[in-house]
Amino acid sequence: MATQTRTTGGAPAPGGSSFSLSDPTVRAVVYQVLVVGAVVLVGWFLISNTLDNLARRSIATGYSFLEREAAFGIGEHVIDYSPKDSYGRAFLVGVLNTLKVSIIGVILATIIGTLIGVARLSSNWLIAKLASTYVEIVRNIPPLLQLFFWYALVSDGLPPVRSALNPIPGVFLSQRGLFVPAPSADPVWTMMGIAFLVAVVAAYVLRRWAKARQARTGQIFPVGWTALGLMIGLPLIAYVAGGAPTALDMPTLKGFNFVGGMVLSPEFFAILMGLTIYTAAFIAEVVRSGIIAVNWGQTEAARALGIPSGPTLRLVILPQALRVIVPPLTSQYLNLTKNSSLALAIGYPDLVSIANTTLNQTGQAIEGVTMIMGTYLSISLSISIFMNWYNKRIALVER
Repeated sequence: MATQTRTTGGAPAPGGSSFSLSDPTVRAVVYQVLVVGAVVLVGWFLISNTLDNLARRSIATGYSFLEREAAFGIGEHVIDYSPKDSYGRAFLVGVLNTLKVSIIGVILATIIGTLIGVARLSSNWLIAKLASTYVEIVRNIPPLLQLFFWYALVSDGLPPVRSALNPIPGVFLSQRGLFVPAPSADPVWTMMGIAFLVAVVAAYVLRRWAKARQARTGQIFPVGWTALGLMIGLPLIAYVAGGAPTALDMPTLKGFNFVGGMVLSPEFFAILMGLTIYTAAFIAEVVRSGIIAVNWGQTEAARALGIPSGPTLRLVILPQALRVIVPPLTSQYLNLTKNSSLALAIGYPDLVSIANTTLNQTGQAIEGVTMIMGTYLSISLSISIFMNWYNKRIALVER
């Protein structure tokens, strides 16, 4: 009697091979291997083709050019720099200039965006409409046009250097920027910086202690005012202990520009205002949506307990809204940082501008572009890591 062999559901027959493209698991592995292989093959082709073309044109590769003299000036720099410094130091100046714009822009955009977002929910008709008008107008104008607007406002709306406005002795305002007196170099400023950092750490420790104390006893400690007193008081004590120097470096007109003091350049003002105003409009919508996401019953409960509107927003609504606000807020911080590359259009010496000058002089285009990409990637990942850590810290813990 003949025996019949039956198979069911595509499963491999006993004793047969288990490898079959009809198996979803096997098929998924094969497809992933093929995709990875294709990516590796394309990458190998691009790299080998690039190296071959560079060799044919006798173009040296590598980053040794960073040690050579840059031989070009940079109008604005956080650290000391001269044309005799290396390309590496010039690149560092560009990174610090980008970080300066990004950090200050993030802080200002967060403050303005939070205020506008809260204002959009105001019961005052005029305030709510003004906030809505700001958001709708600013969000729909490209950021590059806004940079041009702010730069033109400064460069065309202010007098030339020799006719600079002098509203206060030692303060000059012209097309070259705002020049103000600066404290002369003295070790006391370093002492004040250290004292401020100590105050920040002390305020953080104080906040944790006050939070634990409130959970244990129900008593509220005025952390905000105490922290403000520490941040002002400790540097002031260090200033007095260091001799309280009063010498100032005054700006003076020499040739076609002012020398000495501190300066707020038109380029820095334009890029900072443009990015801050533009990003704040998006942050305002993020804040508004986060507040709306909090159940209205929370507000009613706070009112039933007699808590005023201000403390209700600060202590009840915003802490809960942060869980909704933080993820999209991270994207806005990343956008502001990456949009800082638009500074090239108005002449602010940021990372892209200085790297562009470097690769034009050296011909090291690939190295220059990879350095730009690596820097922005590092900054963006740092912001993401910090914001993700903060998001997990404020997340609700299920029991």
